[in-house]
Amino acid sequence: MSQHDLFSPIALGDLQLRSRIVMAPLTRCRASAGNVPNALNVEYYRQRASAGLIISEATQVVPEGQGYPTTPGIHSGAQVEGWKKITDVVHAAGSKMVLQLWHVGRVSHLVFQPDGKLPVAPSAIAPKGQLYDNAWKKIDYVAPRALELSEIPGVIAGYVKGAENAKLAGFDGVEVHGANGYLLDQFLRDSTNKRADAYGGSVQNRARLMLEVTEAVVGVWGASRVGIRLSPLNPNNDIADSDPKGTFGYVARELAKLKLAYVHVLEDVKTPPGDEVTSTIKAAWGAPVVANFGYTLETAQAAIREGRADAIAFGKLFIANPDLPKRLAAGGPFNEWDMKAFYGGTEKGYTDYPALG
Repeated sequence: MSQHDLFSPIALGDLQLRSRIVMAPLTRCRASAGNVPNALNVEYYRQRASAGLIISEATQVVPEGQGYPTTPGIHSGAQVEGWKKITDVVHAAGSKMVLQLWHVGRVSHLVFQPDGKLPVAPSAIAPKGQLYDNAWKKIDYVAPRALELSEIPGVIAGYVKGAENAKLAGFDGVEVHGANGYLLDQFLRDSTNKRADAYGGSVQNRARLMLEVTEAVVGVWGASRVGIRLSPLNPNNDIADSDPKGTFGYVARELAKLKLAYVHVLEDVKTPPGDEVTSTIKAAWGAPVVANFGYTLETAQAAIREGRADAIAFGKLFIANPDLPKRLAAGGPFNEWDMKAFYGGTEKGYTDYPALG
């Protein structure tokens, strides 16, 4: 049992946080032309800067990494300047903020790709289902193009450049997005990776790109300011693995060698927090764990006090409650979120949720 609770300070590597209340990365699709963060985004993050740590919405490291309308990037000078305005207001409020580095891989479409090319992936396997185009019309996924072995160093370089730009934008660190069926997760899982080269087959090969990207990003920031997000059992974006416990146990053991600031685990969507795979990761990791998935005040406090997690990332609750730490400390009340306003639009359901008086 731990003596700590949600409101205790914590160090995640060199990130000194005033509480263990983390704002989860939340895609909201409200960037401006050129996928540049704007004044509305500044206000959104400013309102939520009482968090111990803010993890930015997923942010594409290269143009090819985009898979949704108006998601922000970190590959142009204008994007860097837009993010700088956000980190400035977050720091002025006393919070810390890391940028989540993202490449969607096959979860894209020709409409988002430079020159209308096919999206890239470990293997040429299309996800099931549909996505939204730039006009918010549903369209079918296409079969991606399998990356050539010679192209993989360029993919890693894209993450490195994104990490360098995050430093220029004033972030306190970065989080590698290795979850939710996006590119690094696609390489890791055996349902989406059918390669026969050094990046496919065994778990050691399938984990190679995730580990190489993370190590390269550590070269920019130092391990104590780098985290990674994993989602061992999340089926989002038509992804699965035949041995999640073995796959993610191996990944956790290898990542532990890098001595990262934290691992951010999106827990099983079907079983309660603390499932077997998450426990395997925590045991192998030996460093701070940020847990995420539908936590309430009560379940979050229990997870920390029982030592199952060191900090808790809140998603929907932070969308609807910009002053969430204050509300948690008071035991509520909590605003209800408007799911119809999660993606796209302007201030409605974004910056117009009321704070406590």
